[in-house]
Amino acid sequence: MEVSIRFICNNNLVTTSLHPATTVLDFLRMHLHLTGTKEACREGDCGACTILVGELNDGELKYQSVNSCLLPLGKIKNKHIVTIEGLNQKELNPIQNSIVDEGGTQCGFCTPGFIMSTTGYFLNAKQFNIDDLAASLDGNICRCTGYASIKRAAQNTIDILRNGNNKNNLEFLVKQNILPDYFLQISERLKKLEAEGNNFNNEIKSEKVIISGGTDLFVQKWDDMIDSNVSFISRPKKSEPIWIENNNCFIHASATISEIKNSSLLKNYFQNIDKYFQLFGSLPIRNSATIGGNIVNASPIGDSTIFFLALNPILHLMGKNSLREVLLKDFYKGYKIIDLKGNEKLEYLSFALPDNNFLFNFEKVSRRTNLDIATVNSAIYLLVNKNLIKDIKISVGGVSPIPMLLERTAKFLNEKEISNENILSASSIAQSETSPISDVRGSAEYKSLLLRQILFSHFLKLFPQRINVEELV
Repeated sequence: MEVSIRFICNNNLVTTSLHPATTVLDFLRMHLHLTGTKEACREGDCGACTILVGELNDGELKYQSVNSCLLPLGKIKNKHIVTIEGLNQKELNPIQNSIVDEGGTQCGFCTPGFIMSTTGYFLNAKQFNIDDLAASLDGNICRCTGYASIKRAAQNTIDILRNGNNKNNLEFLVKQNILPDYFLQISERLKKLEAEGNNFNNEIKSEKVIISGGTDLFVQKWDDMIDSNVSFISRPKKSEPIWIENNNCFIHASATISEIKNSSLLKNYFQNIDKYFQLFGSLPIRNSATIGGNIVNASPIGDSTIFFLALNPILHLMGKNSLREVLLKDFYKGYKIIDLKGNEKLEYLSFALPDNNFLFNFEKVSRRTNLDIATVNSAIYLLVNKNLIKDIKISVGGVSPIPMLLERTAKFLNEKEISNENILSASSIAQSETSPISDVRGSAEYKSLLLRQILFSHFLKLFPQRINVEELV
């Protein structure tokens, strides 16, 4: 397939007719010869390929750090791509200087990624502190220096910038020599680029491979995409990806995990949503991965799928001339088998806004706390009146070929009191209605045990005064 894709790379307008599934990493290195963006894991784990992507959102220019190894060209049309070369000036900027002064680089392979992620933090933060900056580097790995020197360099940069006025981060960072001054013209240049348009067509046809976030697709099948006719999920222009309508919450398929994690609207109902979704990959992955891609990917341990499954949402599937609704719990027919016809795409999901008195919890067990795939994960939704369960939904992943609701377990608990005895009985039912298998993340027996312990954890966290942990274990 041949299309024309235009974007700004650093300070230059770029037009290419390469296949839109070509990764930005390959394009930067092989075609633009910008080799400061490194190729290493090619799985979004190491951060050596980190770049910044800037785009207009309601007229405001926003930048995010992303992994260029998982980013296809088709997703950067009319955007601003920044590589390490695009930050260079006549002298080292304060971030680069601090890295040098503190010995934050040895072989130097990972250094561009650290500088790009640090720059992304300063572009987005309203107030600077070392803990938040360190968290923004969670997608970057250094195998030489350890992280103490990199963290010192970050703190030094914060100290340099802290005394400035950063009401407008872009202008402030240009004034502080963090960014070259060409950044001040990017917003107008992108507006002009959007107005002129280009030849890339996002129309969905049945023969196309539809790409949403691509953060798993370009790990598993990136070379296959070059031989495929691809299209990309895009949200309607001037539309928020998360909105409330008729007492229902709607989330567009293109909403990224970062947008969900940071949504003030969702935080009104799920106070810990930012903590839950902090367990989803690294920052660059969360900036690219989408809820639509996660759901259609059909992983039995997808964190966002398990989170929303406990809310029993509806999937709105758009065909060529029709709109079909399917409950998320009925969407999965078998391992990686979904109820999606050839001419359909997931447009958005919706769920009824929960009752004001509802309780919710999400649990994830993995081999390491952060930056890892779940062994078993689970979410629970509860309505309780005077210690009596009036409504309950429990989702679980990792113990079945598909993400599933524990319907028999919920049926047993409904209209029962919250007690150690009932929770113990429910855990036995939960284990009987699941079918875990042994794999690299753990044995079937281990996963069954984790399911029981996670169920206990839900109730221990939500009802610490009513549950006796010693009786459960």
